[in-house]
Amino acid sequence: MLIYSISKTAKAETHTTRLILSLFITERPRVEMEVPMIETTAADRTPAPLAYTDEVRKATDALYPRVAGVIPAIEWPSIAPLIKAINDLKAERNAVILAHNYMTPDIFHCVADFVGDSLQLAIEAARSDADVIVQAGVHFMAETSKLMNPDKTVLIPDLRAGCSLAASITGRDVRLLRERYPGVPVVTYVNTSADVKAESDICCTSANAVEIVESLGVPRVLMIPDEYLARNVARQTDVEIIAWKGRCEVHERFSAAEIRAYREANPGVIVLAHPECPPEVIEEADFAGSTSAMIGYVKERTPRQVVMLTECSMSDNVAAELPQTEFIRPCNLCPHMKRITLANIYDCLLRMEHEVSVDPAIADRARGAVERMIAASAKTKAKGGLARARSAAA
Repeated sequence: MLIYSISKTAKAETHTTRLILSLFITERPRVEMEVPMIETTAADRTPAPLAYTDEVRKATDALYPRVAGVIPAIEWPSIAPLIKAINDLKAERNAVILAHNYMTPDIFHCVADFVGDSLQLAIEAARSDADVIVQAGVHFMAETSKLMNPDKTVLIPDLRAGCSLAASITGRDVRLLRERYPGVPVVTYVNTSADVKAESDICCTSANAVEIVESLGVPRVLMIPDEYLARNVARQTDVEIIAWKGRCEVHERFSAAEIRAYREANPGVIVLAHPECPPEVIEEADFAGSTSAMIGYVKERTPRQVVMLTECSMSDNVAAELPQTEFIRPCNLCPHMKRITLANIYDCLLRMEHEVSVDPAIADRARGAVERMIAASAKTKAKGGLARARSAAA
């Protein structure tokens, strides 16, 4: 595994990134996401067909306008029965659904109670009086929800919903990094397992990464696991960043050449990029920020045409609310996020299955890293990443 030391130098109001490549002390194969695996049949995964009755129509008619711009009317009768069934089950179970910005519009706009990034969703859930949390996202998000809500039941519709970033590093790797860089604080992206968070000093999100790094008051930090986020943070701070070579399989595929092609085909288009994209992509973009920061940019400025360089369902979700803006969609789907569907949300609530737990031996330490981030963010008043409450009922 390769790690980088990154520092920023300023010349004529531009930033130059210096990379010092060093070989890590051990070579190891790629680590797969360590989440429980189960064998299921098609019958196990798919609920019985639900009919589009007058009762369903009356209960869901007020929801369809939220998604009319992205879901054809002819498809609504096949979706609406599941939406009503899920919303009924939420009331029966005293449950809330937390939907990440990368969920499909039917989930995001019609059954979610809170929408946003993973950390803020967990914080909002802790404030609710729900007994059950359904995480419409990937496994590390469900773990974070459990860390922040240890006394609540946390379910995930598909236990196989992993993450390439979370799979790129383990708690053992962090311990080895600490041996190599004694005394250097470890700043860990929330897109990691609880095992990794437990070995860290503090967590960060893409919205508050620079503020968290600078809040530590040290000249050097380890920033794991996203290489590109670390490199993009290094361009904005004088703190030396030592980065791990993990990457998001969605964002790493975007290129500067792709942006130039979009500009040529769509003169005047505004390009927004997520900080998990390569640095050359950030350079070509008009704006770079977290998922919530990008959403805020579009809502505040309402550009005529926009490209959002992130998971493509987010463009659908914003487009559903802003029909006046044309979204040019570079469609990089996250295969892990797309494991979550209306059907398996319904199934896990119906059967109360796929509960997520965190080993008590690591839970307190992992929670501490997240709570220190929240405290530091409050002091610096970092913006971005805010969850929004959404009523799924008519």
